[in-house]
Amino acid sequence: MTKNTVTLVQGANTAIAADSAVEIIVEWSSSHTLDVSCFLVQADGKVPSDDYMIFYNQPTDPESMIQLQDTAPTTITFSLSLHALQQSKIQKCVFAVTLDGPGTLKEVKNLQISVKSFHNEILFNIAELSEETSLVLAEIYRHKDWFKFRGIGQGFNGGLKPLAEAHGVVVEDEAPVVEESPPVKVKTPAPPPPAAKVNLTKIDLLKKKVSITLEKHKLTTEKARVAVVIDASGSMSMLYSKGTVQRAFEKVLAIAACMDDDGVLDVWFFGDKFMRAPSVTENDYEDYVKHTYPKPRMFGGVGIGNNEPRVMADVIQKFTVEEPNKDLPTYIIFFSDGGVYAEKKISDLLIESSNKNIFWQFVGIGSANYGVLERLDNLSGRIVDNANFFALDDLDKISDEELYNRIFAEFPLWLREARRLGITH
Repeated sequence: MTKNTVTLVQGANTAIAADSAVEIIVEWSSSHTLDVSCFLVQADGKVPSDDYMIFYNQPTDPESMIQLQDTAPTTITFSLSLHALQQSKIQKCVFAVTLDGPGTLKEVKNLQISVKSFHNEILFNIAELSEETSLVLAEIYRHKDWFKFRGIGQGFNGGLKPLAEAHGVVVEDEAPVVEESPPVKVKTPAPPPPAAKVNLTKIDLLKKKVSITLEKHKLTTEKARVAVVIDASGSMSMLYSKGTVQRAFEKVLAIAACMDDDGVLDVWFFGDKFMRAPSVTENDYEDYVKHTYPKPRMFGGVGIGNNEPRVMADVIQKFTVEEPNKDLPTYIIFFSDGGVYAEKKISDLLIESSNKNIFWQFVGIGSANYGVLERLDNLSGRIVDNANFFALDDLDKISDEELYNRIFAEFPLWLREARRLGITH
């Protein structure tokens, strides 16, 4: 069957064919990064709740009407069930884009949105982009017993935050965003040994398990600089609220308490941007995450998305430029729940840093797309295999002993080879 193609001009509308589902595809041709979102609004123009704002860290709504199906550098695809939408109280699906990075949308080339069904295709090219950083692209709205599609192409002042607020998304006021290149923080000296304790803390108990694992892997005499990098993107919200992130942090802090040269754990949180958090010792672990980064922030904070290369580059900067130390290997434990799309940039950073005394242990804490992290064993071009990855469906359902065994599975192999090649001493 030959599809009928309808091309719209700005402000025009047309009926959508009576199919059960359609695909909505947003495309552009320039190298700019765009965040594409969909707001499912009621008759008052507002979302019923924040769960009805769809973006790549919240890929579907509570009623499963729309699904963020696929993402690529310059193509975003949604799948929309028109039959499910018809049964809902939702009146309109509003599609919008926001520029991620400097500049304005006027610099973006060949931006278009299309609606594809079995019977026809509707295409809307945005001929003249605005000087703003956000744009309402188009909308699918109820018309009599079915739906129509309207091309809008209207710029929106202020970026994603006011755009979301205009559609009823509740946005909390946040502290200013931490700059990508923060001042160098001086590592806190190790405190004097505490007085004898009567009651063992969580960290004391975890340290015993770490020590057993280190002995098993013949690492009892090894020292290293230990750091943890924690995903703070929007999809991590539940793990923050359940305390899972705090528990993951405590498990790594116990490693630092046993292995780190001064017992101090360096900490990063990351989303679209990153934050170098205060370094910490085992004496200050209680509620660290709550006090430092209580939950992923949709606006403010480090942003809602995933940008692993930015935080990885800062880790490399800290340990190879700001605080180089060839006598001590650096052990990075990197927690993420997926959404890994910057595959080439991540690969390039791992290849470029393979001659540095840094080992990356990536830990997936969900069932999601981990991209290149799942293929590290096949990543060529490195002087030495400097990274490992494993995923857990539920961090809280694995024993501490098994977690530590998996965390230390490949570090000894890297350490041996890095010493043979003179990468570390």
